[in-house]
Amino acid sequence: MKYLCLVYFDEALLDAFSDSSSAALAAESIAYDEELKSRGQLVVADALQRVKNAKVVQVRRGRTSQTDGPFVETKEQLGGFILVEAKDLNAAIQIAAKIPLARMGSIEVRPIAKVERLQGSAS
Repeated sequence: MKYLCLVYFDEALLDAFSDSSSAALAAESIAYDEELKSRGQLVVADALQRVKNAKVVQVRRGRTSQTDGPFVETKEQLGGFILVEAKDLNAAIQIAAKIPLARMGSIEVRPIAKVERLQGSAS
């Protein structure tokens, strides 16, 4: 089964890192991705650009709006994701607990929903 691990952290904490600390965290994160890949558990992983580059899109009453965002009442922002294969939720939680940024942020683990696609519908 596939699980999405959403990586949340306070960008200000990372901004305070020295260059060597940032490089060490990046190397540790890449090494963990490679470990998951070698075990056949990594589907895809990537970091996101800073929240200042994000846009929130809404459609209401047929009108599309976009705003800078996201703006939520929290210090942590979504900063990346890892899509993994795991036998069950407990195994996915164990994978998430070893993500290096879990030590300073939080990892939301969500099972991927299996949705039947109607024939001829857009993917």
